[in-house]
Amino acid sequence: MHLHPIKKYFINCFLLFLPVIVWNIALTPFLPAAYQPDVFGSNVPGWLTDAENGSRIVVFLLAFLMPLSVTTRMQRIGVRFYIIGLLLYFASWIALIVFPDSAWSTGVTGFSAPAWTPLFWLSGIAFTGTSFYFQWPYRKWYFMVAVLLFLVFHNAHTLIVYFNTR
Repeated sequence: MHLHPIKKYFINCFLLFLPVIVWNIALTPFLPAAYQPDVFGSNVPGWLTDAENGSRIVVFLLAFLMPLSVTTRMQRIGVRFYIIGLLLYFASWIALIVFPDSAWSTGVTGFSAPAWTPLFWLSGIAFTGTSFYFQWPYRKWYFMVAVLLFLVFHNAHTLIVYFNTR
């Protein structure tokens, strides 16, 4: 199958973010009160919110610039890691929604699970990507450095909310 030159740019690793985006939009209203935008966004330093959002944009942009293909052994491993990570991420939300008062959900590990489990599915994306659409050599660490920066800021944000709501 030969794709029109422009259409090939639509098949990129950002597509792997779509299940997460849909999940977040659909289920955020069912999360405990601390996760609702009016609480989750309050009492967090502006610089942290800016750093979190800026690093999120870099992660999204890099994923947009990575063609999505699953032809090599490493890419297949990446897809498996992505799927396992996605299931862990979804499970972390389900636990918070179904068992909001459990020891898991009220403890720091369970409360913050939606913030640290993306490490697994995002790592899967790093291994699925093997190139960029432009002439810059692809290295997994480019994407993973952006991911780790985002996750440091995202987890710090989540921990601030956790300790402010306890």
